[in-house]
Amino acid sequence: MLDSIYVGMTGLLGYSKGLRVIANNTANLNTPGFKGSSLQFSDLFYSNSNLASGSGSGSYGGLGYGLNAGSTVLSFKQGEIRQTDNPLDMAIDGQGLFILRDEEGRITYTRAGQFKFNGAGVLVNQADNAKVMGRAADGGLTEISLSGLGTNAGKATSTVKFNGNLSSTATDQTVGGVRVLDALGGAHTLNVKFTNTGATTPASWRVELIEGTTVLATQQIIFFDGKPTAATAKLSMTYSPAGVAPIPLVLDFSTDVTSFAAGNLSTLAMSSQDGITPGALTEASFDATGTLVLGYSNSQSVKSTRLALGRFDSLDAVGTVGNNQFSALDPEHWTRGSAGEGGFGSIRSASVEIANVDLSQEFSDLVVMQRGFQASSQVISTSNEMLQELFALKGK
Repeated sequence: MLDSIYVGMTGLLGYSKGLRVIANNTANLNTPGFKGSSLQFSDLFYSNSNLASGSGSGSYGGLGYGLNAGSTVLSFKQGEIRQTDNPLDMAIDGQGLFILRDEEGRITYTRAGQFKFNGAGVLVNQADNAKVMGRAADGGLTEISLSGLGTNAGKATSTVKFNGNLSSTATDQTVGGVRVLDALGGAHTLNVKFTNTGATTPASWRVELIEGTTVLATQQIIFFDGKPTAATAKLSMTYSPAGVAPIPLVLDFSTDVTSFAAGNLSTLAMSSQDGITPGALTEASFDATGTLVLGYSNSQSVKSTRLALGRFDSLDAVGTVGNNQFSALDPEHWTRGSAGEGGFGSIRSASVEIANVDLSQEFSDLVVMQRGFQASSQVISTSNEMLQELFALKGK
């Protein structure tokens, strides 16, 4: 009977631990990146009982010593991915974990991709300010930083494109408002004057690049069957604004430019130029491959460091450390890589992965734990009553 009380106690302890695991799972139902766990049960050791009866003997097998509550096992089943309003929130659709490094240099892993750029412009985990690791050129780990990326330098204009019709019967035409940019982003407005020189060379025009009243450069364009010849469709000139480096310009007439008779009405005009003004950083996000994409006020975008991901081969190599983070118990069973490569999943920005806890399953397990606890308690109560009855018999 004393053994029965002990066996009942192992049940109470085991089901108490099981209840604690269920409580932890349900408490973290809305915790981003949380991975639920389950408690492993097994029976304890046995002792053989050989009872003799009369002249013969019989073996009645072993008597058990109760319940053993073993370790918990993590479930890395993917949780639901939900959208957020933060472009730096990230979820991994598939295998892999984000890699973090704290101030002491310790490496941990997480599925809770709630990140931000700190005051120094370094991408960190919101929960503990651990740095989020990216992949360096040599494949190692490096921090993801905005250092030196706050502005986009832009570029000077190199090509100015035109379209429209230059009337072959007109004597001249001036295309005004030709806006070009220098290397510092300064804008300059030029004019391009076309003068008909068909009297000397059929279907030819003198092309002058003018700033104000100053002719900066002169070239010639020749048409054949109403279209610029290949040799003169792109004219190279140099513009030297004050205080900045000279700007080599190409006046491009190769596309959608014609020269047909239209009286004095010409529609030739500037269509585009490829210069870019300097811009300030306006947004930062990550694409499906985990690459940092920076957007600037000049409508330009630049790709920078790529996120590093980790993946394990065996659950035995994973340990829990809190804060939605895991440790590598056996680094030999871990692999590092990038999203979309080598079995790693893709990155979904402005999203988080919520806990993979199945609430209905947890409630079912809760009922089982409760019934087991009640049954073990009843075993102890019954054994205690039997002992009291035995002591009462002995006292008579």
